[in-house]
Amino acid sequence: MKAIATTKAPAAVGPYSQAIDCGDTVYLSGQIPLDPETGLIVEGGIEAQAHRMFKNIAAVLSEAGLGFGDVVKTTVFLTDIGSFSALNAIYGEYFTEPYPARSCVEVSNLPKGALVECECIARR
Repeated sequence: MKAIATTKAPAAVGPYSQAIDCGDTVYLSGQIPLDPETGLIVEGGIEAQAHRMFKNIAAVLSEAGLGFGDVVKTTVFLTDIGSFSALNAIYGEYFTEPYPARSCVEVSNLPKGALVECECIARR
C-alpha cells in the first residue's frame, strides 16, 4: 500500500491521503472544488465547482499514472440534487463509455461549503 500525493490537487484537509495505491487498484479520496493554489472553493456555482473537482481528480489520477478511462466506480455527493442534470452534463465531458459505475446522493453539507464532492476507484 502506497500513498499518492500531488501538489496539483489540494492537500488533504484532514488525516487522510489524496489516494492509496494498492497495486491493481487505486482508491481516491473525495475531491471537492478547492483551487490547489489558493486553498479556496472556486466561485461560479455547480458548473465551475464540478469542473474544478474533476481537474483535481485528474491531477491525482495522473500522479498515479492513470486517467479517467481507468476509473471503474465513482460516488458523487451533491448538496442539492436539483444540480443532478448540470453535474451529468459536466461528468460526460470527463468520462466516456463504458462509463464507470456510479452512485450520486444528496447530502446536507460538504467540507468548506462545497456544492459537490466525488470519490473514485480506479484500476491499472
